[in-house]
Formats: sequence, structure tokens, C-alpha cells
Amino acid sequence: MQKYFLIAFGGALGSIARYWVGSTIAGRVGTKFPYGTFVINITACMIIGFSLTFLAKRADLNPAWRFLVPVGFIGAYSTFSTYEWETFSTLRTGAFLLAAFYAVSSLILGLAAVWGGSVIAENL
Repeated sequence: MQKYFLIAFGGALGSIARYWVGSTIAGRVGTKFPYGTFVINITACMIIGFSLTFLAKRADLNPAWRFLVPVGFIGAYSTFSTYEWETFSTLRTGAFLLAAFYAVSSLILGLAAVWGGSVIAENL
């Protein structure tokens, strides 16, 4: 039960951080380009890379940190970082074609799914 509380607490903090970062950046530089989302995605990639690597190297740390930071906080802050971490992890194993397939297919199918969802909603 503790892991669900940690995920929920980290998720609440991640959602608040996402809103704050996005709205602060949009308020300062405008919304012509999605600077806020861009900064959120890049910082989330840095945080997930740091936290998962750090936690893997520190076996003495409580595993609850994994639920709080990479799953809860980053899960609510940005899922783009998970996509990048999984691509990076696949590259590390030497499975270059699999990593390329995952990266390209996620981009193309993700855009197609957004388009499809939009078309469905427009026709309701």
C-alpha cells in the first residue's frame, strides 16, 4: 500500500511542477512555440536519467524512492522521458534496430493516434 501512496504523492508533485513550469515559461516567452512543454520534456529526461542511474548504483537506498521519483513524479511531470529512457536502455543493449523501430514507430503512430482521436472528436 505504501508504494501506491508514494506514486500518488510523487504524481501530485509532478502535476503541480508541470503546470508551474509550463505556465511560467509560457507567461515569459509566449506560446507561439511550445517552450514550456519542450523544457518539461527535456528536464524530465535529465531527471529520469539521473534518478534511475543513481538508484541502480545505490542498492543501499530504500526502493521506495523508485516509486516516488521516476514512477510518481516523472510519470505525472512527463511521460516523454520514459519513452527516451526506454529507447536509451534498448540502445545500451546493442539492439540498435529495435531502438530505432521503437523511436520511429512511437513518433509516427503517436501522431496518427492524435490525428485519429481528433477526427473522432470532430465528428461527434
